[in-house]
Amino acid sequence: MKKQNARQAVVKRDIEAANPMMEMVWRLERLERQVQRLSELVRNHAEDNDRLVRIVAEDRDVIRRELLRKHEHRVRVRKHLRDVSSKVDLEH
Repeated sequence: MKKQNARQAVVKRDIEAANPMMEMVWRLERLERQVQRLSELVRNHAEDNDRLVRIVAEDRDVIRRELLRKHEHRVRVRKHLRDVSSKVDLEH
């Protein structure tokens, strides 16, 4: 089995040596496929990144609105307490 594989490797090397132009064409086509695949991966990554940016922005907006709502509630409570306190002071 090893001898057969060794013979195939020798034959393959002989064919490649006889056809350096074919090997160069094969390598070029392989590189083009790799560049195309890499471009697809970069595009997919950019789309994923855009989605994540939108999600984070939406989350920040939700958090900001919630904090604003809580702040406005505290302001209303303080105002109410001041009003009640001033009325109590006026009655005494």
